[in-house]
Amino acid sequence: MRLTVLGCAGSFPGPESACSAYLVEAEGFRLLIDFGSGSLSALQRYSDMRRVDAILLTHLHCDHMLDACTYVVVRRYDPAGALPPLPVYAPLGAAERIAAAYSTEGEPVDDVYTFYGLQPGTFPIGPLTVTVDRVNHPVETYGVRVEHNGRVLAYSSDTAPCEALLRLAAHADLFLCEASYQDGVVNPPDLHLTGGEAGEAATKADVGRLLLTHLVPAWASEASIVEAATAAYAGPVEVVRPGARYDL
Repeated sequence: MRLTVLGCAGSFPGPESACSAYLVEAEGFRLLIDFGSGSLSALQRYSDMRRVDAILLTHLHCDHMLDACTYVVVRRYDPAGALPPLPVYAPLGAAERIAAAYSTEGEPVDDVYTFYGLQPGTFPIGPLTVTVDRVNHPVETYGVRVEHNGRVLAYSSDTAPCEALLRLAAHADLFLCEASYQDGVVNPPDLHLTGGEAGEAATKADVGRLLLTHLVPAWASEASIVEAATAAYAGPVEVVRPGARYDL
């Protein structure tokens, strides 16, 4: 299983990265987890934009799904002919949200996407075993656990501390975890993690490696996020970058 980071900026595109988008590959199958603002550009840079087999949208905030709207053009109007409908696993309302963003008339996109509503549980996507659960964010949001051949990738999506996050991350080889807020200040509640909280979750879940993502340079320095995370978690810690690849 391979993880490729396409975009990792938090809440809005950053000076060096598009928003959240992560490509997971196994046995030739390509699952795109989240498709945030600007990430279609990175998909073309690091992969073949036509060779996506399924999409999982963890929630319907723009920084995690907006380029699924732009991607309609890629699949509907390819000069060689329309591409087949693509499975999209997402919270209920995703079809209407994407259609409204794509066209002011709310033109249906069911020729491009086949939607499957997420709910807590475990299910296959291609050769991958995927588990999702609701995490602590203002809208319906799912953290994700992906398993293949005994290896585990966990992804927090956007969340404040919660028990579901620890269950999803338990003993994961890689824990891709957001760290949007700075420690030691008063942050909005039930929205995002700090670097220290990401480190604490990694320790409690006993993960093998912590990959920090969804940092917001305008809100907190990377150095402060990493310092707080490493103070709370003794294992390896890394801030992800666009184009970074991790093999499990």
